[in-house]
Amino acid sequence: MPDFPKPGILFYDITTLLRDPIGFRESLDSLATPFANESIDLVVGVESRGFIFGAAVADRLGAGFVPIRKPNKLPSATIQTSYELEYGEGSLEIHDDAIDKGQKVLIVDDLLATGGTGQAAVQLIKKLGGIVQGVVFLIELEGLKGRSKLLDENIVSILKY
Repeated sequence: MPDFPKPGILFYDITTLLRDPIGFRESLDSLATPFANESIDLVVGVESRGFIFGAAVADRLGAGFVPIRKPNKLPSATIQTSYELEYGEGSLEIHDDAIDKGQKVLIVDDLLATGGTGQAAVQLIKKLGGIVQGVVFLIELEGLKGRSKLLDENIVSILKY
């Protein structure tokens, strides 16, 4: 989708994948399988498409699910971090009691572009004492070099463009 959400941005739409039961199931299996033997305690999904994939991956891994949201969307006390997007700036929040120290956490999101969102999620988890076991993306836009912001992390991406 060219020029969405702003002029100059090429948006990769996944809604056709979500409506295809076989493709959706295979996508979820592909996201979960690399971490099947990691004893993941929690899967963190990043707003909003990370919720779709993250909750299902958590179910497949027998883990709990924790949302990371945009500011002022969570009902109790939170911690926050800011980051740069491909097309601006943003902030993310997580409940300040969502992760216990030492819990093994997997971050799930639909897209790795510039890496800012993933980097922010990692920072929030580590600030709460969680251990990031991996960061998994359905799609990676390699030309935007988002991996460079996640150099110390175990990154898995299913589709690369």
